[in-house]
Amino acid sequence: MNILFLSRWYPQPPDNGSKLRIANLLRVLSGRHDVTVVSFCEASACCRPEPLPFAGRVRVCPVREFDPGSLRSRLGFLSPTPRHLVGTHSGEMEQLIRSEAQRSSFDLVIASQLSMAAYHGAFRGIPAILEEAELAMYLPEQNSQGGAPGSMRRRLTWLKHRRYMARLLDSFGACTVASEAERRLVALVAPGYSPVHVIPNFVDLDQYPARVGARQADSLIFTGSLLYGPNLDAVLWFAKDVWPLIKAEAPNARLTVTGEPGSSPAPKIAGVEFTGRVTDVRPLVAGSAVSVVPIRQGGGTRLKILEAMALRTPVVTTSKGVEGLEAEDGVHLSIADTPQDFARAVVNLLRREQYARELAENAFRLLRSKYESGAVGPRFLEVVELAAAGGAGAAREAALSPA
Repeated sequence: MNILFLSRWYPQPPDNGSKLRIANLLRVLSGRHDVTVVSFCEASACCRPEPLPFAGRVRVCPVREFDPGSLRSRLGFLSPTPRHLVGTHSGEMEQLIRSEAQRSSFDLVIASQLSMAAYHGAFRGIPAILEEAELAMYLPEQNSQGGAPGSMRRRLTWLKHRRYMARLLDSFGACTVASEAERRLVALVAPGYSPVHVIPNFVDLDQYPARVGARQADSLIFTGSLLYGPNLDAVLWFAKDVWPLIKAEAPNARLTVTGEPGSSPAPKIAGVEFTGRVTDVRPLVAGSAVSVVPIRQGGGTRLKILEAMALRTPVVTTSKGVEGLEAEDGVHLSIADTPQDFARAVVNLLRREQYARELAENAFRLLRSKYESGAVGPRFLEVVELAAAGGAGAAREAALSPA
């Protein structure tokens, strides 16, 4: 088939979770179909973007970053469309999509995430999939540390998103989500829409070394851009409430935090290094004794956990962090939700190297059976081909049929 893939994130280099998911999906798609990619990219990289080995044709335009203080974003308060979509809408991208849709005879459009699905008017009439609908980040209880003054805005944001999503899905013959929890949220906002398919995050083990070298003793790592609210919340909570407890038990412990730091300067914390954006986190993860994922918000399944599993680095995470993964506490990783329990779990892995290796090996076997491209890729291809062949009707039947 001839497929048009629309992406908010230019997937090379795959240095955040969204890029990695997109790169993995494109790799799967290109093994069977012809893929044209239309993507936003950072203004500095648009002139000479890195090549995509898994796409035939690539078109890019600069992303419009969200500026909450701009006139456009302020007017978004009055729009039924979520404000961040109003504030980041790009006429150049809309025209680019429209021209590509007119230029080629596409069998299917795959719009990755809400930000690209919002351009559905530019490819109307072509069967389409909304890839990775994510609603959990907009739930009113998310980012609730701000107190009562922000609670009304959070409720209004959630109301606007659920209404917008319910309308938007009428333009898509199928929708994918990264977890069962996200599927339930889509069912909540659009109860009459049935073609919702759980396609969890996954990794391509061919992209990871079969063997890794020595790990640095007492070294911890957290990977993820701090521009993403749940990551920032995780790091701030860990640094304030968990890290002092770990240092009290393991004075030589060191933490590396990768990812873009955002507009605020990284805090100076003893034993913590903020690297900023790292093109390839795999060597850092492979060389760390423990990967910490203290996520308390958001949805989907955590690619940072899957990458650690692929590199046989033991993981400590929260119940929220492991949501959507069939991983068991004490078998594949350690799960802890209070500062005391999280610190205790980390120190336990630092001190018990054999136990840490056993967890990591169990996690690798789980990854290989359920979260590797060979396991997930065929499911995604089936959704793609059914949606293209039969539109909404076939996709609905596939979603309703037993697995």
